[in-house]
Amino acid sequence: MNDEKYTVVIIGGGITGITAAYYLQKAVKERQLPIECKLVEATHRLGGKVQTVVRDGFVIERGPDSFLARKTSAFRLVREVGLENEIVHNATGKSYILVNGKLYPIPGGAIMGIPTQIGPFITTRLFSPLGKLRAAFDFILPPTKVEGDLSLGQFFRRRLGDEVVDNLIEPLLSGIYAGDIDQMSLMATFPQFFQIEQKYGSLVLGAKRTAPKAQKERKGAFQTLKTGLQSLVDEVEKRMEQGSVIKGVRVERVWREGTGYRLRLSNGDIWKADSIIVAAPHSSVPAMFADYPFFEPFQSIPSTSVATVALAFPESAIEQDIDGTGFVVSRRNDYTITACTWTHKKWPHTAPDGKALLRCYVGRPGDEEIVEQSDDEIVRVVMDDLSKIMRISGRPELIAISRWKEAMPQYTVGHKERLAKIKTHMDAELPGVFLAGSSYEGLGLPDCIDQGENAVKKVLDYLQTAPRKLAEVNSKMS
Repeated sequence: MNDEKYTVVIIGGGITGITAAYYLQKAVKERQLPIECKLVEATHRLGGKVQTVVRDGFVIERGPDSFLARKTSAFRLVREVGLENEIVHNATGKSYILVNGKLYPIPGGAIMGIPTQIGPFITTRLFSPLGKLRAAFDFILPPTKVEGDLSLGQFFRRRLGDEVVDNLIEPLLSGIYAGDIDQMSLMATFPQFFQIEQKYGSLVLGAKRTAPKAQKERKGAFQTLKTGLQSLVDEVEKRMEQGSVIKGVRVERVWREGTGYRLRLSNGDIWKADSIIVAAPHSSVPAMFADYPFFEPFQSIPSTSVATVALAFPESAIEQDIDGTGFVVSRRNDYTITACTWTHKKWPHTAPDGKALLRCYVGRPGDEEIVEQSDDEIVRVVMDDLSKIMRISGRPELIAISRWKEAMPQYTVGHKERLAKIKTHMDAELPGVFLAGSSYEGLGLPDCIDQGENAVKKVLDYLQTAPRKLAEVNSKMS
């Protein structure tokens, strides 16, 4: 390595890590910066949970299947690598909640389960008259008084009551994080709900006033790529500097030395670094930074194991079809599946004509054993659950099961405070080392991409004020 250059090492090659590598290398080229960027990934592929199976005309996402269109960072990255013509919006259609063995349409105007239209809320059979009456307390209750954090469940139960939470809000919100709503942090997941409650004195009125205006053209709120989300990973990887990515090698130890850092890799190599982006799961950080006990709280942050189960059938095999794009499952059911997407309806490009593709989800806090079962057992359980809702004849023509063990970090109450405390220690003891990724400040693809971009900005700002300033290194090289 050229000693006149800075070296930035990115640990972890999921979507956050590859975003950081891409944008850092782009800045280096455009601004002629004296920086060498290296990315090290423990597995033999990049992309983390972003994986696509393309088989027999089906496009099956093993991990995330889309990203929110209103969060623009994902689209920007797609455009950067020339895939904007592959973007498609989801088809809109009815979504359902499964409660007590029955499917109920999600009431119109509900935003994350919060009603913004009174009519659909009053007429739905999803709640009892008493449940609806209790939800009306939201109009008269004073704003929540809290110092610090509280759980999503605590916040919503106080405003809208247990029935609305258990039958609607819990299955919608816990599905996003594969978490327990009564343990999840309000401030780390949906602080905007607390803010509108404080501002308007009512969650319902606040959600109604701040709801985005309906688009004239009925485009879905989500986007994906016709070629599969893995094609985004592949295109980003193609654009990386040759030799800058090392796969199948773990970072075993990181320590500070002089004005920089040393990294010991599992292949025996020792690397130097002037700055580091840690885009690895929180669970791996304490061992890597064993000399820094302030990372120990990461050991107690739980992660949920989940699995996605994609099943393909002839359309004719689904004898009792349902008009909609999918459903989520309330805990008030004796079901193992937590949600099901009729993928061929939500994303028509994912299945050939005449075929149906269902994507089911299993695994949640307190019910993760199913993820460890055999493929045959998982398919049996999922098919049993589906048969209670819709009639399907015959076995699936194609099965794709993806297990994600301890893959969903849980933002439990106090998450932001814990993270802020760790970052304060890092600023003092590990200057130039930055955390980014799904364990920290958002799980969705755009959130991870945002964190990768922000980490690059922090690295460049740090190197401007680091012991060897960029300007000085530039002058030596010119």
